[in-house]
Amino acid sequence: MTIPLVTHPAYSFAFPGRHRFPMEKFGLLSAYLNEQGILTPNNTFRPGTASKAVLYGAHCPEYIERFCRNEQSTSEVRRMGLPWSEGLRKRTLISPNGTLLSAHLALSYGIACHLAGGTHHAHYDFASGFCIINDLAVTARTLLAQGKVKKLLIFDCDVHQGDGTASILANEPRAVTCSIHCDKNFPARKAISDIDVALPPGITDNDYLAAVEKTLTEAINKEQPELILYDAGVDIFCDDPLGLLNVSEAGIAERDHLVLSICRARNIPTATVIGGGYDDNRKALAKRHAWVVKQAHQLWT
Repeated sequence: MTIPLVTHPAYSFAFPGRHRFPMEKFGLLSAYLNEQGILTPNNTFRPGTASKAVLYGAHCPEYIERFCRNEQSTSEVRRMGLPWSEGLRKRTLISPNGTLLSAHLALSYGIACHLAGGTHHAHYDFASGFCIINDLAVTARTLLAQGKVKKLLIFDCDVHQGDGTASILANEPRAVTCSIHCDKNFPARKAISDIDVALPPGITDNDYLAAVEKTLTEAINKEQPELILYDAGVDIFCDDPLGLLNVSEAGIAERDHLVLSICRARNIPTATVIGGGYDDNRKALAKRHAWVVKQAHQLWT
């Protein structure tokens, strides 16, 4: 089987070149996977714009409308961390649907990879940390409302805590939020996930991988999820400017192999998102994000 991959050309658009957020990484990731023969016309799925009903399932309607009309205050834009543009509006309304589409595909094929997503700092009524709409929360709420699953696990391995996801889904026991993150990193004020594993700065491969394996295994055993949404953030990398952990390139590849191997062995449908990564070397960053797709390709084909 060729694994389904979800992407859209609108994910990368004209953007300030010196901005900390690497908007071009999405296009570079797709191009790299195409060069590797992993992304082909036969396994590429393109999401459309998310409906308001879907977005309102996890977000305040008034907040969404103000963002779309570029009516946010100066402080709100500062907290968002991104300059508003029509390109940003367009990609913001498509990307959550990409994660939702990936989840639907995973339920059909066992695995699907979204070549974007992981905007876990977006809260119910405000943007934060480059995140505007929380695709993980939107997907969880939609699937549960549709009756597609009875319980799902959001397994977030981005270096930053998934505070927005935890906050939005705090009163939804059918969506289990799990965040493995660096304790001394953004956000300064952490939310309370169902499972939080706060790691010390500087942790290296072996200890990190042991924490990931233990946490995922215990979460699956306890919660018995019917779907896993895996945020494979690569800002855990030792040289990531926003990271603070000391995980190697090989450690990232091993983490993705470990997580997906466990999901595969348990026969749990899994949808992946790429999460954070901020290396100034954008091509190297795109290749780092490709690890989760490569591991999925290896395990499911």
